[in-house]
Amino acid sequence: MFKGIHISNGLVAAPGRKNFAVTTIVAATLFAAGSIALAQGVSSGAVGSQPVVVHSASASSAAPMSLARAIDLALEGNADVAAATRQVEAAEGQVIQGRARPNPEFAYSLEDTRSKTRTQSWQLNLPIELGGKRAARTKAAERAREQAQAQLAEVKSTVRANVVAAYFDALTAQERLALAKDSAALAKSSTDTVAKRVAAGKVSPVEETKARVAEAGIRVELTQAASEERNALTRLYALLGRTTAAALQLEGEAESLPAVPDLAALQSLVASSPAIVVARVEVDRRRALTEVEQSKRVPDVTVSAGMQRSNETQRNMLLLGVSVPLQVFDRNQGNLLEALKLEDKARDELQATTVRLHSEVTQAHDRLSTIATEVQALRGDVLPGSKSAYDAATVGFENGKFNFLEVLDAQRTYFTAKSQYLKALAEAHRAAAEIDRLLGGPTPNAPTNQQN
Repeated sequence: MFKGIHISNGLVAAPGRKNFAVTTIVAATLFAAGSIALAQGVSSGAVGSQPVVVHSASASSAAPMSLARAIDLALEGNADVAAATRQVEAAEGQVIQGRARPNPEFAYSLEDTRSKTRTQSWQLNLPIELGGKRAARTKAAERAREQAQAQLAEVKSTVRANVVAAYFDALTAQERLALAKDSAALAKSSTDTVAKRVAAGKVSPVEETKARVAEAGIRVELTQAASEERNALTRLYALLGRTTAAALQLEGEAESLPAVPDLAALQSLVASSPAIVVARVEVDRRRALTEVEQSKRVPDVTVSAGMQRSNETQRNMLLLGVSVPLQVFDRNQGNLLEALKLEDKARDELQATTVRLHSEVTQAHDRLSTIATEVQALRGDVLPGSKSAYDAATVGFENGKFNFLEVLDAQRTYFTAKSQYLKALAEAHRAAAEIDRLLGGPTPNAPTNQQN
């Protein structure tokens, strides 16, 4: 039987008639403690689950990625850029090796194995390169290093242009997805309106069937737009050196149109483009290799110095010698001919690359100019007219002046024009990125993200 409880202040409940009161107080105390613990547990659980919500909110409200940031991430994490960087580092090893001098040679010989008549020789041979072999070899290695650096610049230019094109492809894909969502919402609203009019007996049930068929087709287009948006983000993530694509918010406007630069200004930049630089450095490297082969026609001299010990005479003799190879049969004529022909080939490739780049720059400029004209026409005339016709048809349909087929035709015309407009914008950015890739960077008066 309960007699009392010890309280923290030292009071003890008395037995007897006060037991019920004490029991009541204790029960109230325990209930309050349990309520507090339950409240703390709920609060703890709520707080424990709060970081997940905050994390999700922070992930969704993360700072949008700008085009410059995407380019920086691609140059840092792209595998092609890393491989080209390793090639530059490897070419540095060729320069170090080219500057190295030939190693001396130590020779030992023994004549007669009998100790009384044995003769032993110790000799140090030092090769001396003549004909400027070391200088020619070093020059060829330096040209190879310059070529690796030019190829690295070309790879970076290609990655940069691909990122720009993929970035705006993702932007336009997101805009197309938003357009498809709006179209689906409008189709659903139109279907509901037609269903109400059919229920009221104002139109034939065939109109409702047509509306539902049109809505199903628009839902298919919505699925396709969502797939295109995911694929565009996946391509962009691959260029950034990542294997998984997560939700990404891009900074910028899909409707920004790159400016069309002057063709003469672009043609003047072809001479400094990465492909031309690589081809020109290849000509210099082949010329340096030709000089290396020409230097090999001069024979090297090997100087020898040593000592000979004869046990029979008990004397030490100094040995001095010089050896020169006689180039009677092998005068390196085959390697020299190959180097000369490869040098001529490099010059021909430089000429072909120059002609090709001028042609490709002209074609890319014409494509950009044509697409820019198309975008301006769609933006200035087609889109406003189709939007006005669609709005008028929608209002007329709600007021009973137009049938659903007219509304559907106007809606299809507007969204088709808007989709064509977005595709033209993406193509314009691809053409501008192609020009930047060919010329090695953003062209003058042609920013990649010029706002509308």
